[in-house]
Amino acid sequence: MSDTPKKEYKDYAGQKHRAFVRAIAGEYNLMQELKRLRAEPRVRKGKDIEFHGGMQVWNKHYLEPKDGMAQTLHIHIEEFAPGGVSQKHGHVNEAVFYILDGEGAEEHDGIRYEWEAGDAAIVHNNCVHQHFNRNPNKPARALVLKTKPMYLFMNMLFQRRITPTPKDPTPTQGNFEPRHEPLIYDHEHDHDHDYDHDHSH
Repeated sequence: MSDTPKKEYKDYAGQKHRAFVRAIAGEYNLMQELKRLRAEPRVRKGKDIEFHGGMQVWNKHYLEPKDGMAQTLHIHIEEFAPGGVSQKHGHVNEAVFYILDGEGAEEHDGIRYEWEAGDAAIVHNNCVHQHFNRNPNKPARALVLKTKPMYLFMNMLFQRRITPTPKDPTPTQGNFEPRHEPLIYDHEHDHDHDYDHDHSH
């Protein structure tokens, strides 16, 4: 085991006061808004965005309306530790999980659906759901696209957390930390093999 202190991650989902959208207030001027938007960066550097969460699931939020770059989308990366389990919750808006790597499963209203890299998992409106990494030895990662801001603008605010994300590590994840490097597939150096080698302790 390493003597290096574990990094503390913020519990994004557990925050009681979260700003999702900018206030709709004040004088609206289309030309000023377009000028402001065109001055915003068009590329967000992943290395500049912190992960939040842990110990079994982390999130890196690339786009939220409160950032001022867009108004209708919430996009983030969800990283699952080996064997990791998410919170169990439900909300009005739909969500799409494009699986970047790994293998896992969904439970939607008590029904289980399995997925692997290259699949897209669809979370329907008003569905009570939970996400699972079904591999106890390898991580998994998904790109999540949600229309949540539009529902908030329309005052369709229902969201309920049934059970929180576990605060303790899984029995098999060891000292796993969310992966900050880009997931670039190299046929000569398979990513999963590199993970197995680096974490074989």
